[in-house]
Amino acid sequence: MNMKIPFLTKKDEKTNFYYTEGHIPEHVAIIMDGNGRWAQKRGLPRFAGHKEGLSVVVKVVKAAVKCNVKVLTMYTFSTENWKRPKPEVEFILKLPKEFMHVYLPEIKSNNVRVQVIGNMETLPVSTREALQYAIDSTKDNDGLQLNLALNYGSKHEMLHAMKGMFTDLIDEKFSIDEVDEQRFSKYLDTADMPNPDLLIRTGGEKRLSNFLLWQMAYTEFCFSDVLWPDFSENEFRLALEEYQLRKRRYGGLG
Repeated sequence: MNMKIPFLTKKDEKTNFYYTEGHIPEHVAIIMDGNGRWAQKRGLPRFAGHKEGLSVVVKVVKAAVKCNVKVLTMYTFSTENWKRPKPEVEFILKLPKEFMHVYLPEIKSNNVRVQVIGNMETLPVSTREALQYAIDSTKDNDGLQLNLALNYGSKHEMLHAMKGMFTDLIDEKFSIDEVDEQRFSKYLDTADMPNPDLLIRTGGEKRLSNFLLWQMAYTEFCFSDVLWPDFSENEFRLALEEYQLRKRRYGGLG
């Protein structure tokens, strides 16, 4: 992702973005990694990196809108992140309120609809209220769908989905012979969304970290060494360009 890829075939005059027509990923998922390391490299507390990363979220959301991405899912706080030091967790969980206060008008002006995937019930009241306000304020927008994965873990999601499907099976809402991948997917947090076409992970790590495991069976991966607070619109576009070079086979021969 450090060099320009000279394959591009068409230019959108409005956005100045070159692309292969019809080959923009519909759903992009992002693991925003590197906030703490970004701060430590500068002799700052880890909190500073998380705060700096907020403005990058908006930049990438706007870049996704320009590039005609339909769904953007951003891994904000995992079910495993509760293991971090309590002051850091408390700081991170205050960020949604600050984010909505500062950036929600800009999000709304870009016709973005905000959704949350993950377990909101165990989040602090102020965090839940800020998220619900964003959901309610943008529900009529019909542009990019922004999914904030907050208190999200794929294993927890799948277990919750299985319990829901099993309950409906006991209630005879369908038969065991009707259980298939499509039916199970309807019980996931991402029901009625397309599966991610592209995963971007920043910060140099190369793992999924319990993120959308079911949904990313055939997702293309793009790993960037850039720490999240340094991630830019250009880096996002380079990831999309790399995706456009891939030939997706889904287990077949293409």
